[in-house]
Amino acid sequence: MIRIASIPNNIVMIEKYLIGIFDEYKIDQKHYHNVFISITEAVNNAIIHGNGEDANKFVHINSEKKNRCISFKISDEGHGFDPKTIPDPTLPENLERCGGRGVFLMHKLSNRVVFSDNGRTVEIEFEI
Repeated sequence: MIRIASIPNNIVMIEKYLIGIFDEYKIDQKHYHNVFISITEAVNNAIIHGNGEDANKFVHINSEKKNRCISFKISDEGHGFDPKTIPDPTLPENLERCGGRGVFLMHKLSNRVVFSDNGRTVEIEFEI
């Protein structure tokens, strides 16, 4: 588990954390790119949108390996949101709008994405 203050520059801590997880669980490096992008996007969303870049609020990241899968839970201390309201960034009307790209990438690069706790927690699972 790692806990980071909601300061945007703290996103750099994710790389060291993930390298440790890959070493600990002996995960093939071919999966690293997809995991890194997905988890970085989730943590970035938690810092900026969930916790509003409030350094007094934290983002919590847990990992768990089960059989041939690894899952990550990223939680923030914000007010939450309805994941159904995330715009589809591939629709023509949204191509130039900000918003939705990170979640879109999480869905494309992982095997499962589930929001819970009123949108304050996202679980991202990868087959390894």
